[in-house]
Amino acid sequence: MAACHRCWTGVLAGGLLMLSGCEAISPPPIPRGALIEKLDYDQLVLNSSTQNDALSILGSPTTHATFNDNTWIYISMTKDLVPLAHPVIDKQQVLVLNFDNAGVLRKMDVLNKHDAIPVSMAGGRTPTPGTHISVIQELLGNVGRYNPMSSMGSTFGGMGNAGMGGGPLSGQGTGNGGVGNSMP
Repeated sequence: MAACHRCWTGVLAGGLLMLSGCEAISPPPIPRGALIEKLDYDQLVLNSSTQNDALSILGSPTTHATFNDNTWIYISMTKDLVPLAHPVIDKQQVLVLNFDNAGVLRKMDVLNKHDAIPVSMAGGRTPTPGTHISVIQELLGNVGRYNPMSSMGSTFGGMGNAGMGGGPLSGQGTGNGGVGNSMP
């Protein structure tokens, strides 16, 4: 028993030595979004550059502001894959260009990972109206839901009437089980 214990201890120690000597090979970072470098957006000049200049230098924006089409947003990030974990954001950059109504660049902001504001879920519950119904609503809830075709087979959207035997009320519709429904 002691010899077997020493054998396993030696195997584990040897495995740990082999693993400690290995260098971790990390995969290359994964780029996401518009990869905009400082050299690119430094070509834009406040109060002079236009939307066409931005399009030719940077390409199409990732998105526009929700309520202002003159605010262009370029979003990029680089993620590193970490074994046995979620990808980690290595680099994140958001370039915000504000144009006036004539299409001239008036303001430019560059935001990075450290400018991000963490957002958490709200602790309360949002009330949803209409989830509690009264007795009257329960009684009158089915008024108007009568479907005269419900007694027909499933071809007409009925219940199917399974278990009533063959024929059009057996859930096969009026097509006689597919016989005679083909085009000439």
